[in-house]
Amino acid sequence: MLDGLTAWLRAAAARIHDEAKALTVLDQQIGDGDHGINMDRGFAAIVAMLDAREAPADGTTDTAASADLLRQAGKTLISTVGGASGPLYGTAFLRGAAALAGEHPSPAAAFVAGLEAAAGGIAGLGKAAEGEKTMLDALFPAARAARAALDGGGDLKAVTAAARDAAAEGAKATIPLLATKGRASYLGERSIGHQDPGATSSALLLETLAATAAES
Repeated sequence: MLDGLTAWLRAAAARIHDEAKALTVLDQQIGDGDHGINMDRGFAAIVAMLDAREAPADGTTDTAASADLLRQAGKTLISTVGGASGPLYGTAFLRGAAALAGEHPSPAAAFVAGLEAAAGGIAGLGKAAEGEKTMLDALFPAARAARAALDGGGDLKAVTAAARDAAAEGAKATIPLLATKGRASYLGERSIGHQDPGATSSALLLETLAATAAES
């Protein structure tokens, strides 16, 4: 699991870097105009953390090492990503790490628990709900789809693919929504017709995770 998470974080950093300009354009339309810049900075810092990270101590389980890696990634995002995205994504990683640290019958079950905890953490911190044109419009559908795939007997590849597809659809579904949370809410009806940048970056991260799982 640790190797897979490490590979995902590195791949996610590369994908966010490639999409940073597009994410910033989305944010210029309804936000502060810096989402891509901030996310790129945060994931570059995660890569630097990975490069400097020491190997787990002898006797450390793969689960414990994986949870610790996610915790470090979350702390890195909180300390380096500006605006609301740092605390929100950082909280998602921290909650995901806590869920991952528990006992799970399979990597697929661990992923679903982590995704559900991550989405719940963001909702709690942001006092937000699905349908308010935020990253939750990608993450909550992704968590439901992943849970359904797991309950249907899906393995890690299947549940991450289900999460990927649902997140992509959820991000697109933010276009006609009226923003009622965050900077975009200040625009009122002018927020309608634009895709939410946070939902888009969430979908990108899950897309990269599904690709990493498919290659493992």
